[in-house]
Amino acid sequence: MLTRIAAVLATLAALTLTASPAQAAGAGYVRLAHLSPDTPAVDVYLKSTSGAVDDRKFDGVAYGAMSDYLRLPTGTYSVAMRKAGAAASTPPVLTTQVTVDDGAAYTVAGVGRYADLGLRVLEDDLRLPGRDESKIRIIQASVRAPVLDVGGANGQTIADGVAFATTTDYREVDPGKWTVRVRPAGGGRSSDLPCTLGAGNVYSLLVIDDTSGGLKPELHIDAARQGGMPQGGAATGRGGTAPERPLPAALLLAGLAAAVSGGLVVALRRRSPTAG
Repeated sequence: MLTRIAAVLATLAALTLTASPAQAAGAGYVRLAHLSPDTPAVDVYLKSTSGAVDDRKFDGVAYGAMSDYLRLPTGTYSVAMRKAGAAASTPPVLTTQVTVDDGAAYTVAGVGRYADLGLRVLEDDLRLPGRDESKIRIIQASVRAPVLDVGGANGQTIADGVAFATTTDYREVDPGKWTVRVRPAGGGRSSDLPCTLGAGNVYSLLVIDDTSGGLKPELHIDAARQGGMPQGGAATGRGGTAPERPLPAALLLAGLAAAVSGGLVVALRRRSPTAG
């Protein structure tokens, strides 16, 4: 029986080591965003320069859109934007390249006014803060308020003087319930966003122009202490794209339990005087 269990354990150990070959090869994360207020919707093309993955196309990406993270093998990728509906053979409006390093994350965004539109690669710092802190940065995509002050409605400051088409560094703040307030520097109409900043989580606060006038702040969760990292997407309780994991421990334990149980049954049958 012990020999049988040892053999099963060896098999399970081998499965654990080989369960995630893509992860062993190295991977990073990329998300795409359209942050130019006066630029029409675009089709976004993502292409691996080495052919490691199939080409991807995202149709009709409009201002304010930010995708979830895509998990991609390490390597270099080209990103191209064409006017929505244009043929793939049409020269792109913008192109850039992003080199994906193992474990790193990036946001590739079209930023600025249409007249000086550019693609920018933002390096996302997804290192989790302490368990009693949250981490947040500001992505300023509002031309209606070219310079913004961001903080809590209680007067706590997150970032002051954030210029259009810029992104702040991440900073650590107290977790919990917030009313995040964004307002034009020097005064003007402010906008509030009631939200909860989870302890140990990482966020991007995207500020865009609201179609009804004023400002529209949106909270995106970049990484979470619970549920995997990175995530991506708006922080509305919806899950994101979690990295692949090795064979779950629960499955290993279930297999082990079955193997042990099977071994006991065999042993009992062999010892039973009535076994035929």
